[in-house]
Amino acid sequence: MSSSYRVAQVGAVGAPLEIVERDLAGPGPGRVRVTVEACGICHSDALFVNALLPGVRFPLVPGHEIAGRVAELGENTPGDWRVGDRVAVGWFGGSCGHCPSCRRGDFIVCENLKVPGWAYDGGFAESVIVPADALARIPDALPAADAAPMACAGVTTYNGLRRSSARPGDLVAVLGLGGLGHLGVRYAAAMGFETVAIARGAEKSAFAQELGAHHYLDSTSGTPVAEALQALGGAQVVLATAASSSAIASTVDGLRPRGELVVIGADVEPLGISPNQLLMGGTVIRGHPSGAAQDVEDTMAFSALRGIRPMIETVPLDEADAAYQRMLSGSARFRMVLTMS
Repeated sequence: MSSSYRVAQVGAVGAPLEIVERDLAGPGPGRVRVTVEACGICHSDALFVNALLPGVRFPLVPGHEIAGRVAELGENTPGDWRVGDRVAVGWFGGSCGHCPSCRRGDFIVCENLKVPGWAYDGGFAESVIVPADALARIPDALPAADAAPMACAGVTTYNGLRRSSARPGDLVAVLGLGGLGHLGVRYAAAMGFETVAIARGAEKSAFAQELGAHHYLDSTSGTPVAEALQALGGAQVVLATAASSSAIASTVDGLRPRGELVVIGADVEPLGISPNQLLMGGTVIRGHPSGAAQDVEDTMAFSALRGIRPMIETVPLDEADAAYQRMLSGSARFRMVLTMS
C-alpha cells in the first residue's frame, strides 16, 4: 500500500486548485478512511474556496460529493462497516450528536454540522478520512461517478420533494433545469407528480420532456410564470432549484391555496415576497438543507430502483481546476465529477 496520496487543494483564498502529495494517515476512533473513486464538484464548493463561510482554513481540500470504498476502520467505529464497502459522503459529513437538533434526530441541521471541505479535508483527493456517521451505502447498481452527485445534488432534490406537502397526482413545478433541476424533474415524475419544468428558452422544452416533465414553461415567453402555473390549476409545490431570488419569487403566485415553495437554490439577494402574497392562500415558504446519511442512502436506493442517474461529465483529478472553472462558468452538463485512477 502506498504511504502517500494526491489531493487537489486550494492554497489561499480564491487560489486555483493544485495537485499536491500528502502522507497517508490512519483514521482515529469512530472515523473511517475511504479510498475515493469519484467526487462531484458542487457550486457550494465556491463558498469554501472563497472563504465566504466562517472558520475556513487554508490549504483547503474541497469536495462533498464523495463516492469510494472503505479502506480502513478506526477503533470503536460504530455500525457494521467493513473494509471494501462501497460508500458515499455528502454535504452531511457527520454531526455532533449532542446539540438539541441531534437529540431530536434532526441531524442535518446539527449546530456543529461537519461538512467535508469545511470541517475536514474533502473529496478532491485519492483518500479521505470521515466520521462513521457520515457514511451511506451505495447500491450495486450505481457506479461511483453516478453515486457521487447523489450525495448532495441528488439527496437535496429527492428529499426536498418527499418531505414536501405534495402527494401523487399533485401538480409540482421544478424551477431550473441545471445540476439540481434536471434531477428534480426526474424525481418528481418518478414520484407520480404531474410535473412542470420551468426554465429560460423555448428550446429546452424537448429536453424537459425527455426528463419526464408533463409540461414545460418558458419563463421568457412573455406570460408570467405564476399566471402559466395557475392556468394548469396551480402548483401544490414549487421546488426552486434556480439560484435566482427574482426567479424564485416569480413562482409564488402560481401556487394553489396551501401550496408550498421549497427553496434549495442559493442566492444572497432577498426574495422580495410580500406578506400579502402569503396570507390569503396560506402559502408556505421553506428552505431545505440537503439530507443526512440515511437520506443519501434512500436517495441512491430510489435512483437505482427507478433508473435515475445524474447527467455528468467526468474529469481526472489532475484536471480539477479546469473542471471547477467549467462548473463556475455554467457550462457543465450538468455535474462535473472528478475520477481517481
